[in-house]
Amino acid sequence: MARTSSPSLGTLLQSFFTERLTRQRQASPATLSAYKDALRLLLVFTSRRLSKPVDRLEVQDIDVGVVLAFLDFLERERGNGARTRNARLAVVHSFFRYVAFRDPASVALAQRILAIPAKRTVTRVIGFLHPHELKVLLCAPDRRTARGRRDHALLLFLLRTGARASEVIGVNIADLSLDGSRQVLIRGKGSKERIVPLATDVATILSDLLAERGLGFPRDAPVFVDARSRRLTRFGLTHVVRRAVRAALPLQPSLATRPISPHTFRHTTAMQLLRAGIDLSVIRAWLGHEDIQTTHQYLEVDVEMKREALEAAGVTPEARARYTPPSRLLTLLER
Repeated sequence: MARTSSPSLGTLLQSFFTERLTRQRQASPATLSAYKDALRLLLVFTSRRLSKPVDRLEVQDIDVGVVLAFLDFLERERGNGARTRNARLAVVHSFFRYVAFRDPASVALAQRILAIPAKRTVTRVIGFLHPHELKVLLCAPDRRTARGRRDHALLLFLLRTGARASEVIGVNIADLSLDGSRQVLIRGKGSKERIVPLATDVATILSDLLAERGLGFPRDAPVFVDARSRRLTRFGLTHVVRRAVRAALPLQPSLATRPISPHTFRHTTAMQLLRAGIDLSVIRAWLGHEDIQTTHQYLEVDVEMKREALEAAGVTPEARARYTPPSRLLTLLER
């Protein structure tokens, strides 16, 4: 009876992306890009560590020692934090679960790699923008220029929708409804779609932005584009936010005390909805959270709501008379 040979590392990688991620899981382009980056880093690191060309690597070359050394490399040399390190490890785990399914001879190797635990992380307080900071940031872009008008529309869209960076740059003209219902279709994580209402000011600014670009755009054209009319990238969106922060610093120095990214606007949207008395289940649907516990984290952040609850409960310090011992003997004993 002929012995079946094990699939090569290249074959497993190709089928992992084409069959498991694309066809079975229907992973988004952002997810595919993240998986490709993580596995590419792992292959390059393994190649250098073993002094072996990448195209000659085998599955058995990527053992527990290599993976552990790779994780240390991410933190020490690339400066990745624990969260990024854990995200890369999750990709490695996902690939080796597929390896164990496709290649029974590699099950033992896969089990050892799957046993590598994630690193404990510190849960940091969520950062969000206060009303006075938002006002300065939204006024930072120079709306006398086309770029400034685009930047202002982007910042306002981030704030009003609470969309993730990948969701914002993925919005097409066909996803907008600027007349009547005024809403936008947003494609979130896991190919989940949701509809978010648009405030009147955002709908007006987006209409003006599209009109300025001219008529005749196909419905699948992106809403937010760069200077060459190409779809804005995640890096480009981050650059827009950083440029606005730099322009706003002279009027609002507090912006320099913490990192501000497109995701900061998402947190700010959640806090605004929470302070407006919107139910957590509605906020969860608005932001596209899969787990309600993710939405609950905003309750832990809002100190003002906690102060209001403290005042409403009537918990106030009372002046009390200082204790006086009844005699010198008791005073001596109580010392």
